[in-house]
Amino acid sequence: MMDQQTVPAPPSLADGGPAMFAWLREMRDHHPVHEDRYGVFHVYRHADVLAVTSDPAVFSSDLGRLRPDSSALSEEILSVIDPPLHRRLRSLVSQAFTPRTVAELEPRVTELAGQLLDAVQGGTFDVVGDFAYPLPVIVIAELLGVPPQDRELFRSWSDRMLSMQVDDAVEMQFGDEAGDDYERLVKQPLKEMHAYLRRHVEERRRAPQDDLLTRLAAAELDGERLTDRQIVEFGALLLMAGHVSTSMLLGNTVLCLEENPQVAAELRDDPALIPAVVEEVLRMRPPITVAARVTTREVTVGGVVIPADRMVMASLLSANHDERHVPDPERFDHRRSPNPQLAFGHGIHYCLGGPLARLEGRIALEALLARFADIRITPGAEYDFHREGLFGARSLPLTVRRG
Repeated sequence: MMDQQTVPAPPSLADGGPAMFAWLREMRDHHPVHEDRYGVFHVYRHADVLAVTSDPAVFSSDLGRLRPDSSALSEEILSVIDPPLHRRLRSLVSQAFTPRTVAELEPRVTELAGQLLDAVQGGTFDVVGDFAYPLPVIVIAELLGVPPQDRELFRSWSDRMLSMQVDDAVEMQFGDEAGDDYERLVKQPLKEMHAYLRRHVEERRRAPQDDLLTRLAAAELDGERLTDRQIVEFGALLLMAGHVSTSMLLGNTVLCLEENPQVAAELRDDPALIPAVVEEVLRMRPPITVAARVTTREVTVGGVVIPADRMVMASLLSANHDERHVPDPERFDHRRSPNPQLAFGHGIHYCLGGPLARLEGRIALEALLARFADIRITPGAEYDFHREGLFGARSLPLTVRRG
């Protein structure tokens, strides 16, 4: 086991990234596979992160293996199951949540982006609270078939669960004080959200509508259909992970353009560059920074032996900044080609919602640039970031000038 005193403590992401980027470089260079005080192994180099996320037989997504009281969920949640069950469940979900379904959302996303920006009064607004948060929430709510007006309810669930940082989650997993906080920050909001979605699923069973919940209920493969619980779990995953990641993607895009004003000028001259900019933002500041796995047997990663039944945290953020794989990784370069960033994961658990996030990110940036001749983070304004596990601003005040 590595001497814990030799490993520098990680900085917060609250500065927007630079200190974290420097720390991750040190970890890749000197501690590429590191065991922390909880016995959790952290993996930082691109090649090792790819290995961890590519082999579900050795690196299981079923985190319930480490928490027996949660093992009952293992057959219901797409993001934490392994083959062969994962293959069947993903196939069923993919029948309803298709690339065509996402592509057909473009006119509505464009309309909503315009409406949200129409509501901006004066020359300042919070791009997260007024735009980046409501846009994906409304889109996903309408897609599922639940009332978009309930978005403050969705936000309350999200805020409670996101208040638990990565260190807190590990403490709950392995520490002695898991009970009350785990109930308050995880179980209770999940119960509320599941009950809410279950009511809507039951309504679709009785009276089908033209929405994703109805299509999920009707999906069939070799005579098998999704259970109500599986539909509820996927709906919850899409609602929570979908809006959180897209909200942070939009805020991170503004941050990257603030730091690289010449890129913003290029985009105004050539909007066709916007998809490539979104891709580079995903590499530079991926909203989800880690992928968690559990070893099914002893395995060696980066020359370090990891025992069976240990949690492995593969750093997607670090992999995206690994100079062994990405030339000059701290430079924002929207002309990188190829740009195989890992913001949406890798392997069988590659994010199903990735195409939707890209669509929303592109349209939102198009709308912002078309509406405002100048966009700046308000000088001297206070704004804060998620601390760990998630990479993005909770609020981001902008000063804008209309053309």
